[in-house]
Amino acid sequence: MTNSIQEISDADFILAVGTNTFDTHPIVGIQVKKAVRKGATLAVVDPRRTDVARLSKYHLQIQPGTDIALFNGIAHVIIEEGLLNKQFIEERTENFEALKDTIAGYTPEYVAEITGVPAETIRKVARGYALAKSSTILYTMGVTQHVCGSHNVLAITNLTLLTGQIGKLSSGVNPLRGQNNVQGACDMGALPNVFSGYQPVNVEANRAKFCASWHVSELPDKPGLTVGEIFDEAGKGIKGIYIMGENPVLSDPDANHVVRALKVLEFLVVQDIFLTETAQLADVVLPGASFAEKDGTFSNTERRVQRVRKAIEPIGNNKPDWEIICLVAEAMGYPMSYSSPGDIMAEIATVTPSYGGISFARLEESGLQWPCPTPEHPGTKFLHAGKFTRGLGKFHAIEHIPPNEVPDQEYPFVLSTGRRRYHYHTGTMTHRTGAMEVFYPMEYLEINEFDAEKLGIFDGDRVRVASRRGQVEVAARVTNTITPGMVFTSFQYPDVPINKLTNPARDPISKIPEYKVCAVKLEKVG
Repeated sequence: MTNSIQEISDADFILAVGTNTFDTHPIVGIQVKKAVRKGATLAVVDPRRTDVARLSKYHLQIQPGTDIALFNGIAHVIIEEGLLNKQFIEERTENFEALKDTIAGYTPEYVAEITGVPAETIRKVARGYALAKSSTILYTMGVTQHVCGSHNVLAITNLTLLTGQIGKLSSGVNPLRGQNNVQGACDMGALPNVFSGYQPVNVEANRAKFCASWHVSELPDKPGLTVGEIFDEAGKGIKGIYIMGENPVLSDPDANHVVRALKVLEFLVVQDIFLTETAQLADVVLPGASFAEKDGTFSNTERRVQRVRKAIEPIGNNKPDWEIICLVAEAMGYPMSYSSPGDIMAEIATVTPSYGGISFARLEESGLQWPCPTPEHPGTKFLHAGKFTRGLGKFHAIEHIPPNEVPDQEYPFVLSTGRRRYHYHTGTMTHRTGAMEVFYPMEYLEINEFDAEKLGIFDGDRVRVASRRGQVEVAARVTNTITPGMVFTSFQYPDVPINKLTNPARDPISKIPEYKVCAVKLEKVG
């Protein structure tokens, strides 16, 4: 997030895109509710009529996969009606004319044909966003999990640059992270192309710094593979995989392909706190410690690094992840002599500029938001005040890109997936509580009432959902919360492994799969 969570409550205009905030980020949702109570205007872009959409003044119920066209339409109105921040554009941006030329054809009327959102609604949202004192954009994987996900984000960013709604309080571009400590994992280099702090591996000075710190003679100068690419290479160039705290058998697209990939490996190691569906395929399972059994830090969605303190001693033979990694490294001939998570944090500070001033001693007092470059630095509440890291903010002229797979005569429906309020990710922990199941004991497929009537499907009926990759059976829930031609369910239930169906086609830049759009057919069972 460019800004902080608490700032949301003071925003005058909130544009929430592809995020079911109240269900999936309830802490952020509280701030959204506070803002609305104070008089903020809430606009929600989502194909489903979620609880947050019900609270909104404007619900832009777009056709799945048409986000770029919508954002270009909003940008068109901002420019056409002179709502832009000319001073900000002149002083802090570049490439404006290219954007202006590209979006000239994205009139609200044209965009309405693509997205299904009325032209006048597009105009009202554009005016509200541009003219508000402080406007903030919130988004999640409803934006990024498309073959054009990176371009979706660039199109969103164009709106902030046009209006100057960035680099100040209660504004900015604010992606809400999908899982606990995803931000921290990325910060620490759990991406194939960077070291910690997003330092590219193809920069010689970066490699030299980490070689010196890690006492090695060389490090690769080319990016590695993403998760999907790793599974594609399983049994070919890749003979073994080490999976930590991840359950790709349920969470990755085209799950049948994932299972086949894991089975052809020569060696699979899974490190987790429960015997997940993925761990059941492993040659070796290493029992990790839960959050309550170890010390360390989490970095949350607003870039805040926070201490995690051990509440109980590890149960059984499990160990904290860092200890397991150290033991494996030593067994492979590379000594890792850390004595505590505090030692590791101290090393992080020496090689990661944005974490340079963060230590366990400081975190004992309170969390710190990076960038925090020195021990005296208070942390950074919001980013891009005064200038951007790259110098000038760059406009990107982006054209509408349709989904990789669209409905046809054989597969006439669009399937989109997401999360439910009651469970966390693949349910590794929440399905074992005995409590969450009381509130949402089984999964449903949401079907529009008009589609259900045509197919003779009633609430609770079993339906078979099939794509070009597989099929599953699930109970139907007839509803008016989604548009005709669309169906929705979550990936969180092992007995409804919906990712057997989803499309593994990837964004060519981020390599994120297109979970949000795939073509399916429905059939009533029995």
